[in-house]
Amino acid sequence: MSRLSGGKEGEVKEKHFQTEFKNNNTLYGCFELKLCKGKSLPFSAVADHQIKALLAVKSPKGLYHKLTDQPVSILQENEKDKKDKKKDKKNVKMRFTRPKPFDCFYLGKQDAYIVVMFYVPRKKKNVYYIDIDDFLRMKKTASRKSFTEEMALKVCRFQKNYLKHR
Repeated sequence: MSRLSGGKEGEVKEKHFQTEFKNNNTLYGCFELKLCKGKSLPFSAVADHQIKALLAVKSPKGLYHKLTDQPVSILQENEKDKKDKKKDKKNVKMRFTRPKPFDCFYLGKQDAYIVVMFYVPRKKKNVYYIDIDDFLRMKKTASRKSFTEEMALKVCRFQKNYLKHR
């Protein structure tokens, strides 16, 4: 199921775009995903640390990143268990998060993109893959503090439409 709506009208979130991206992307590389539900996306939506990391993975020097260990979460006892006077360790439920695939990665000389979806409910899911260097050039030369879909179209390396017509 590849939906981009979160249930209520207008409740679309970037996590829904992430699912769409996972199901539709065919390129290898490093990606920073952004969802635009308006006419333009502020350049500031891409944080400095994200730009730095994308530039690093493109460089010969590369980027090292250690994946964090996931915690174990202990779930609260349900109301029935709380009333039960025979509380013991059997009533405590633990949930383990998905195990990390490996400890770390070191990437260099890789493609790096800002991937932006311009979204209009039931009408548009246009996705633009903008190379990080092209993004920075666009940001530097733009006469405004945000970029439009038309600007993204001019600088993108790839464009896809994720809208599924019925």
